[in-house]
Amino acid sequence: MSKSETPAEPTYADRVFRSPAGLAGGVLLLALTVWLGVDAVIRGSGLTPLFAIAVVLVIVPVVVAFTLRPAVFVNDDRIRIRNPFRTVSAPWGQVEGVRSSYSTEIVTKDGTKYPMWAVPVSLRQRKRATRQQEKRDRDLSRGRSVDPANPVTPAQADRTVAELRDFVTARGAAPTAQGETSVTWAYELFLPLAAGAVMLVVLFAVR
Repeated sequence: MSKSETPAEPTYADRVFRSPAGLAGGVLLLALTVWLGVDAVIRGSGLTPLFAIAVVLVIVPVVVAFTLRPAVFVNDDRIRIRNPFRTVSAPWGQVEGVRSSYSTEIVTKDGTKYPMWAVPVSLRQRKRATRQQEKRDRDLSRGRSVDPANPVTPAQADRTVAELRDFVTARGAAPTAQGETSVTWAYELFLPLAAGAVMLVVLFAVR
C-alpha cells in the first residue's frame, strides 16, 4: 500500500430488530395456508383448484407482509424501516426523535411520523416493568436493601427505542449520516395479491 493510500473504514452488517412472535406466527400461518391450498388443488374438482390458487395468492402476500416482512435495520448512517407494504430509509441526520407509546415510531425533522411494525409495544411488559420499579423504589424509601444484580428489566420495545435514541444522539450530526428520507413500496407483494384478487372476481363471475 502506498503512503498516499489510506485503509478503507470497515463496514459492518446492519443490526436488525424483528418481532420473534410475528415470525413464528407467520411461519405457522404460511404452512397452514400452503397445506390447505395444495390439498384443495389435489382433491378438489371443477373450479375448486382455481379458487384455491386464487385464495393462496391473496393470503400469502398478506401474511408475509404483516408477519415476516416487518424489520428495522440500523447502522451508523441510517435507519431502514421495513413495514408491511413500504420501506422507509432515513439518515440519522433527518431523524428528530424516536417515540414509544401505544406503538413505536420515528419522527423526521419535517414532522413526518413513520411507525415501526417490527417493534410492537407490549403493555403487559411495560406494566410489569413499572410494578418492579415501584416496588424497588418503595424498598429503597423504607431503607430496605435491593439486589443490584437483579435490576428492573424494561419492556423489549422500550429497550429498542432507547438504543435507537442513542443512535440519533450519537450519529445525528455525522457527515455520513446526512441526506434525504426515501420511501419505496413493496410491489413484489402487490402483484400476486392483485392477481389473486382478479382471479377471485373472475371465478365468482363464471361460477
